[in-house]
Order: sequence, then structure tokens, then C-alpha cells
Amino acid sequence: MGYTVAEKILLNHSDADHVEPGQVVMVRCDVVLANDVTGPVAFRQMEKMGTSAVFDPSKVVMVADHFAPAKDERSAILIKRLKDWSLARGVVFYDQGRGGIEHTLLVQEGWVVPGSVIVGGDSHTCTHGAMGAFSSGLGSTDIAYCLVFGEFWQAVPGTIQVTVSGEKGHFVTGKDVILAVIGQIGAGGGTDNVLEFVGPGVQSLSIDERLAVSNLAVEAGSETGIFPADEKTAAYLDGRTDKAWQPVHSDPDASYSRRIAVDFDRLGPLIAKPHNPENVVPVSEIVGTPIHQVVVGNCSNGTMTDLRQAAEMVKGKRVHERTRMIVVPATQEIYRQAVAEGLVDILVAAGASISTPTCGPCFGGHTGALAPGENALATINRNFKGRSGSPEASVYLGNAFVAAAAAVAGEIVDPAEVAS
Repeated sequence: MGYTVAEKILLNHSDADHVEPGQVVMVRCDVVLANDVTGPVAFRQMEKMGTSAVFDPSKVVMVADHFAPAKDERSAILIKRLKDWSLARGVVFYDQGRGGIEHTLLVQEGWVVPGSVIVGGDSHTCTHGAMGAFSSGLGSTDIAYCLVFGEFWQAVPGTIQVTVSGEKGHFVTGKDVILAVIGQIGAGGGTDNVLEFVGPGVQSLSIDERLAVSNLAVEAGSETGIFPADEKTAAYLDGRTDKAWQPVHSDPDASYSRRIAVDFDRLGPLIAKPHNPENVVPVSEIVGTPIHQVVVGNCSNGTMTDLRQAAEMVKGKRVHERTRMIVVPATQEIYRQAVAEGLVDILVAAGASISTPTCGPCFGGHTGALAPGENALATINRNFKGRSGSPEASVYLGNAFVAAAAAVAGEIVDPAEVAS
């Protein structure tokens, strides 16, 4: 019996002679990641373990992104703790103005290569599966163990194969692929599994779009969403990393828990209604819903692709008077490129606010929390009650075209109508 991509990577990073779903193995880490929220908690666990040393400083990355820039004294203390700890141990630390949102940042900076194992103190570490890696979010106690020993216990997941086919329409993006999957299998349908994306339709997805797909794998309960490395992966990594890597592909006789399909020919822009990412419907079903805040950004959709899509929708137009629009480039490099391309000027001229890279508006930490009774349409990954501010607010999830169109119309609308 052959192995899936995920099984092969775990086998290569363990001392096991064979792996199968449900088996528990000790897995070696290539990169251990934490942020200003989860890092300090892990440090306290290390202190309880009686140590402060990390297993390999060259494989540890700390990123200030959740509360950066600090919104209050408590936030500032967390970021200072993360920075001081990192500098004292010689590990890489990305501060505000020098990095960005951790998951997009690590891919951009060449930390993630096909076949590697990435663990992080954040559930959306699954994003890195877009590069053909096995990536998983762990609790802070497990991250503490990884920081000290460079390994973690992992139950080998099964694999759900997602075949993507057809021709992608203009206003359809990777975001719609993963929303379609979550809509099919539900918020817990991928539990104890990874999602593996294959098929001819995958070739039409850029690396940016693949990041968006993998980012929401955890919203289906999955460990990660994996794209087997291909020519686009190799082209993206060229000149970006000095890490050696080889593509990993599933064997023809690999065993899958389930097989599902997404057909671009039948897929239009989708939206996940409050208060769960599985409440997926076509945009056409809820047009006219008033929108008070639009957010384009986050670790799922703050890439150049997303900013270009948003700018395309608002160019020469104005954000509706009842709506505010917040745009958050995922990294400092993306921010600079957006300035160089003139995208920031287009967005600001339309009435959007541009934020420094931060996770703030996604989880209601700062820079865009919602008031009671407000509706938001955001490119973020979660729309749970109270996730982005008041529990009496409602969050709809969609792609950057859909979000920016709503900003102009002041309500949910087919993006084709705004573009015409």
C-alpha cells in the first residue's frame, strides 16, 4: 500500500518504518513558530520544565503580529517579552515594520519548502501546506516541548483528496475553493485528516491563492491543506530560499479517507454567513445585505493578489457612505509592493484605510473591531460570534473581489455589477 503526501512527510521525519492513519509517531520539526500571544505562554511552560534553551536557534522563528502595533500596555509587554526572549537566544524575531503576519511571512521569507514540517503556536499554521509541507498548529505546551526538543507527538492523519477541475471564472478565487469544500463536508468534516488538493484546476491557482485555500483547512477541522509541489512552487521558491528540497507526491496506490470534487465550471463567488464558516451560500442568495465594515487582509487574503483584486473593484469609485473599508497587507514587503504598483493610492482615493500588517481586525483585537448590530464582510478565516468584536455583530466571509464590491455598494452584491 502506498503513502499520501502527508504520510510520506511524517515518515521522513520520524524513526518509524511505516505509518498509517491513527498511528502516533514522534515527528521532528524543521521550523517552530510562535507569536506575541502564544510565545510568552510557551516560555512559561519552558520555565516549568526547568530550561530556557532551544533545541536549534536556526529553526525557531518568533513573529509579533497579533497585537502589533501594541494597542495598550499589556500588548506592549507581550511583544517586549517575545523580543527580549528571542534576542537572548539568537532566534529570528520579526518585529513590526520588519515582518508581517506570520504565516504569509514565513512563506515569503523562504522558511517553508516542500517536504518540510512546520509547527506553530497558531491554528492557521496549516497555511504552509500550500507549499507542499506538513504544517500544524499546536498548543503552547506542545510548542514549549518543540522549542526544547525539536519534536512532537503526532497522530498520523488520514487524507481527504480534493480534485479541482474546470476553468476558473474571473471573480472566483482560491477562497471560493476552500469555502466550497467546507460547505460540502462541514466545519468538522476534515477532523483527523488533511486535505490534499489535486487535479487540473489546481494549476490555475497562484501561490497566493493556494495560501488562502490551505489557511482555511483548519476551519474544516483538518490538520492542514496540502498542495503537492509543482512548477509554480519551484518558480516561487527560486531565489527565495537556500533550503534543499524535493517535491513529495502521493503514490498511485495511496489510500484516502474520502474523495470530493470542486468544479470551477459550476463555481461562482461564495460567502460564508454568520456565525460559522460552513454556512456557505452563493453570493446571489444574500445580495442586498447591508455591510458596515469591509476588511481585505489577514493571513488568508492579504497578498498582492488580493490587493490587486480589491483595487480593481474600487478604482475610480468611492466606498459607500455607510461602509468603512480596512485594507491590511499581510507583510511589509507586500505593503511596499502595493505602494510601488499604485494600489495603495487607488484604495486610499476610494476611501479605504490602509493598516500596517497586523492580525488585529481578524480576531477583534484592534484596528477594526465591530460594534453591536454591525455587519462585516471580510476576507478573514473565521466568523464566529464575537470573533471580530461585539457578539452582537455579524461577519460574512468572502474573497477580495466580493469584499471590495460590497465596500462600494454598501451591501453584498455580485462583483460583476460593480465592475461593469
